[in-house]
Amino acid sequence: MPEIATSDWEIVLFYNPNSPSASKTLGYAKGEGLPVRDVDILKNPITGTQLEDLAGLLKVSIEGLVNREHPQYEELYGSAKFSDEDWIKVLRKNPEFIKEPIAIRGQNAIFVKTPSDLSRM
Repeated sequence: MPEIATSDWEIVLFYNPNSPSASKTLGYAKGEGLPVRDVDILKNPITGTQLEDLAGLLKVSIEGLVNREHPQYEELYGSAKFSDEDWIKVLRKNPEFIKEPIAIRGQNAIFVKTPSDLSRM
């Protein structure tokens, strides 16, 4: 049973408030009047089950949730190879390493590349 509550009537947006692209995406959603429930991943710790749910909805591995482009990622983890359980520990300890923003509507999920991606959900 999924732990992330989703709806066909609203977009759930997982984002890092320190990310410029996430701020633009959230601003776009609110400006367009899209029904959005925003989840700040720095203030609302994501559980291991939620990470597994996100990966499943996005059709990626747990490792696929990792933002290797984050400035501190290379310094801390370099080219590390981890099991899914270890990636979950890394992402729970360092939520800023989660690739985001992630938008979910119903059972559809995407990594948001441009804010207008939300209007196609």
